[in-house]
Amino acid sequence: MSNIHPTAIIDETAVISESALIGPYCVIGAEVSVGDKCELNSHVVIKGPTNIGKENKFFSFSVIGEDTPDLKFKGERATLEIGDKNVFREFSKVHRGTGADLGYTKIGNENLIMPGVMIAHDCILGNNNILVDNSALAGHVRLGDYVTLGGYTLVHQFCVLGSYSFTGMGSLISMDVPAFTRVAGNPIKQAGLNSIGLERKSFTKEQISNLKKAYKIFFREGLRTEEALEKISNECEQDENIEIFIDSIQSSSRGVLR
Repeated sequence: MSNIHPTAIIDETAVISESALIGPYCVIGAEVSVGDKCELNSHVVIKGPTNIGKENKFFSFSVIGEDTPDLKFKGERATLEIGDKNVFREFSKVHRGTGADLGYTKIGNENLIMPGVMIAHDCILGNNNILVDNSALAGHVRLGDYVTLGGYTLVHQFCVLGSYSFTGMGSLISMDVPAFTRVAGNPIKQAGLNSIGLERKSFTKEQISNLKKAYKIFFREGLRTEEALEKISNECEQDENIEIFIDSIQSSSRGVLR
């Protein structure tokens, strides 16, 4: 327990790894588990039930696992699950789930949550996402993997952003964003395939070209959704990326931004 600063306040039911570092004036509540090699800078607040994996880093004044302000929440048991190697920068906040939906909020691995970011109740984030300063997810939002939210992006409740999608600064998202695509502007609109992001993630030229072909069929040829997806199935090479692209459209319940 020598890694815990004497000014930290820790509930007796909390489980803290011996290799975790707890800084000055942190507050860790009941039913919180902090995994190996996690670091909490000063003034971090974590409420439970919250389970935190390994090697996560929390910067000053981040608030993790707080009750949601959703008026439907009546104090029922609701949890927060955080994976490994995530970074939560200053003043970021994450709420636990509610009984009205999943009962939990879940964050995967290696996500970067920048200063002032808000992640509301019952959200699910995959892995390797970047949420830039002051972006906010309303309740029940889903993010895939490798999603980038530009600063001040606001996402409406129940929206889904597919893997490798990208939002420009100040985007107001009220519909689902298909995988691999970019959206930007005010009002928001499609801005093309996220080609630069895919290049940075070591996608081959052939893979990107195949996705561009699918993108043009769906977004540029004026076809109905069913017609466009059928044409993509017939004319594009059917690899894993095309399957992810098609699934992000077919599984949409709010409709996709076209």
